[in-house]
This record gives sequence, C-alpha cells and structure tokens, in this order.
Amino acid sequence: MSTFGVIAVVALTIIVLIAMGALLSYLSRTGSEKHADPDAELIEAVNAVLPQTQCAQCGYPGCRPYAQAIIKNDEPINRCPPGGEQTIEQLSTLLGTPVLALDTSCGQQKPEQVAVIKEDICIGCTLCIVACPVDAIVGAAKLMHTVIADECTGCELCIPPCPVDCIDLIQPEQTAASWQWPKPAS
Repeated sequence: MSTFGVIAVVALTIIVLIAMGALLSYLSRTGSEKHADPDAELIEAVNAVLPQTQCAQCGYPGCRPYAQAIIKNDEPINRCPPGGEQTIEQLSTLLGTPVLALDTSCGQQKPEQVAVIKEDICIGCTLCIVACPVDAIVGAAKLMHTVIADECTGCELCIPPCPVDCIDLIQPEQTAASWQWPKPAS
C-alpha cells in the first residue's frame, strides 16, 4: 500500500473514532436524563431532615437508605429515635403526612451523647473503629484509640464489639458554640 493509502486509512480511522465518541457521549447524556430518578430531590430533602447518626435503629443501614424507603416504599416517618419528635414533625410538614408517635420498637429518644474511650483500658483491637459508621474513632492496632467528639453521633454501634468494655457514652460538654436557648414551656 502506498504512503497516501496509509494516510487515508489512518485519517478515516480517526474520523470514525471521533464520530463514535461523540455518538456515545450524546447517548449517555440522553439516556441518563430518561432514567433520572424523579424522586431524587424529595429523597435529598428527607435525608437533610434526618439527623445523620447512621445508627441503623430504623432498620436501614443509614439515613439515606431510610430516606429512600420513606419515599419509595412508604416507610413510616416515625422510625428514627435519634431524631425523635422534632424530626417526625419536620418530615410530616415536608411530606404533608400526619404526625406519628415515635415507633418505640426502634428505640427510645435519648439526650445527645458522645462516645468516650477509657484509654488506659483500651487494648487497641480496632473493633470499634470498624463499627463506627462516621469514622469518629482514631487509633492503630495494638495502640490506644480515641474518639473525635465533634464527629461522634452517639449511635452506640461501637459499644457491643468492644471486648474490654472501655467505651462509655456521656453528654457532650456545653460550649458557647453548642449552647441553645431553652425552649419556653407552653
């Protein structure tokens, strides 16, 4: 084949590849628009109301799956003990549904709490690190661990796997940034 023939084949191949790339790009954009979840914005709004403790007390592995179940599967809005009555009221307003009492089969609402590791007892097994859904526990194998209080949601998921019972839950310290004016009595 002549030099001109090789150049023509290479040029034609490049043109075909560019055209196919443009076609695939167009099809992927139009295909994703057709299959976009129509409930995505509402799921995001519900997820924003949930407390993001990722505690799984509702029966779902985290807040986003619970939000999806509320919208897609008509799951009741009262299965979030950490959120309590306030979250139920906000979800009720958002979704235009009646306010329900907290489903106590999922647990009881508790005051805000954070985990604290008794560092002199900790053996560094790392089981609490694996159990923490928000990565609030730091440490290394066979070394002491500690909790980043600002990241801890108080979900209690780190307590059962601890073999030496060195994790306690306490109420977080009141700071100027976290203090809120008490709600007036009605």
